[in-house]
Amino acid sequence: MTKGTQSFGKRHTKTHTACRRCGKISFHKQKTLCASCGYPGAKRRHFEWGQKAKRRNTTGTGRMRYLKDLPRRFKNGFREGTVAKKSS
Repeated sequence: MTKGTQSFGKRHTKTHTACRRCGKISFHKQKTLCASCGYPGAKRRHFEWGQKAKRRNTTGTGRMRYLKDLPRRFKNGFREGTVAKKSS
């Protein structure tokens, strides 16, 4: 068996599949570990030598469904269930 062209033709099995947490095709099926985010580990995989990678998926790069209205709610003292007074 040679280690060139003939060997490459036999490569048709997938080692990685889509990760449930980050969505990348980085989840190793046999190891059951994501090479990108570290799923199923509780903490996300990130390193200081990859500042650019950290910048791509930090707080503020997604929808921020909860965090985006926090400053406004904080400014108003987290009031709820009140109606603004009519200005006449």
